[in-house]
Amino acid sequence: MYLVTAEAADERAGCLVGFASQCSIHPPRYTVWLSKANHTYRVARHASHLGVHLLRRDDRSLAELFGSETGDSVDKFARVAWEPGHGGTPVLGEACAWFVGRVLDRFEGGDHVGFLLEPVAESPQVPGRPRLLRFTDVKSLTPGHPA
Repeated sequence: MYLVTAEAADERAGCLVGFASQCSIHPPRYTVWLSKANHTYRVARHASHLGVHLLRRDDRSLAELFGSETGDSVDKFARVAWEPGHGGTPVLGEACAWFVGRVLDRFEGGDHVGFLLEPVAESPQVPGRPRLLRFTDVKSLTPGHPA
């Protein structure tokens, strides 16, 4: 699961997202899909950047806050540590890893809209925490990919 955050016109929003994927290696691109029924979608439509946060299994309280509460009636960001990233995008301090992506395009996909992102910032390495596995770490093992 991922947690996506957005900021536009001094309004912050964030929600739990299950549909997300890297969609290009060169140039690096990522797509997240937001439900049209979601408060975060209404804010993200006007956002220049989105934050994509990876969650661990023990991030259940964070997932419950952003997955079960609505930003229409609750200020989720009053309950968590965060700071503004690129484009004012809220970056959550509790997430094990995150990146902020510039919104390049939006795609209709039924009841969800895909946001094509170009990563512009990522979480720093935390001492003692294992690094996330990246494609560049294993590209020589990937059939058909030039090393």
